[in-house]
Amino acid sequence: MEAISDKSTFTDDAKVMSKGQVTIPKDVREVLGVGNGDRVTFVVDHGKVTVVNSAVFAMKYLQDQLKGEAEKLGLESEQDVNDLMKSIRDED
Repeated sequence: MEAISDKSTFTDDAKVMSKGQVTIPKDVREVLGVGNGDRVTFVVDHGKVTVVNSAVFAMKYLQDQLKGEAEKLGLESEQDVNDLMKSIRDED
């Protein structure tokens, strides 16, 4: 591992095996918060690849997609959300 500027910025490398498999270095796994059985997502953007924790990526994507929806529905408080959920569940 080669330090670039501080402990939060570093480089690391791994060898690509015959089937395209790569072992993610331990320090990178720790930063991503992934372990055995977890999934990672490869985000490719104009020749740059970013590896992210799939669960974190999915949650961020969902949040981005739902941004502004509460306002559209007139939900301004937790009670508004609870009332909506009760009406959807037909609990009135």
